[in-house]
Amino acid sequence: MKRVVLKVGSHVLTENSELAKDRIENLCKFISDLMKSYEVILVSSGAVAAGYTQLALDKTEVKNIQALSALGQPYLMSVYHKKMAKYDILTAQLLLTAGDFNSRSATKHAKDLIDTLIAKNILPIINENDATAIKEIVFGDNDQLSAHTAYYFDADMLVLLSDIDGYYTKDPRVYSDATMRKVVDSIDESELLATDTPNHSFATGGIVTKLKAGDFLLKRDKEMFMASGFDLTDIRSYLLNNRQIGGTLFSKK
Repeated sequence: MKRVVLKVGSHVLTENSELAKDRIENLCKFISDLMKSYEVILVSSGAVAAGYTQLALDKTEVKNIQALSALGQPYLMSVYHKKMAKYDILTAQLLLTAGDFNSRSATKHAKDLIDTLIAKNILPIINENDATAIKEIVFGDNDQLSAHTAYYFDADMLVLLSDIDGYYTKDPRVYSDATMRKVVDSIDESELLATDTPNHSFATGGIVTKLKAGDFLLKRDKEMFMASGFDLTDIRSYLLNNRQIGGTLFSKK
């Protein structure tokens, strides 16, 4: 059975300073359907945003961001737990940092845990450990974390679900003639050096962080798919029906 990592961004999970529970419901229904045909790992952003729905702290201070993460992570996990329970699927939480992928033993222990959970039909949910991690050992965005998760935990594909529904020839918010690239087999260095432009106050990434994730995986013969997290039609069609109607596939195959 193929293994897929789903990464969902903060913008998908929240709206108007609240958790977007309808979108989370749709995501969990999709995951339950996906788990019938794939081994699934979820990398979920949203802890800080979830914490902010409980207590509106000033997000310009690092200590407040860490406090919001610590507050929001269990709340977010409780929502996932309740939603997935409808489909008789248990969830488990793993908080990782870049340091966990710099040690062979730490990476092996984490992968062994992932393998054990998946074998028991439990959904592993991964997030970066923002509450206690120091600058030297953080990725800083879950696009990079999810790319490393896909590679080191032997996934066949990474799927990025966000407010960015694919990779365009130009910025579609600026240029009306921008067209979506259906398949990308390489990424130019200049595209990786552009300025990140996250579209949400709680987001830490933008198109550039997604391209870096794609570049990391392409160089290691892994695939990535970028699609909308608001409307799951494209990714449902691709993964469940083997038909690409939208989104962008990063692949050398």
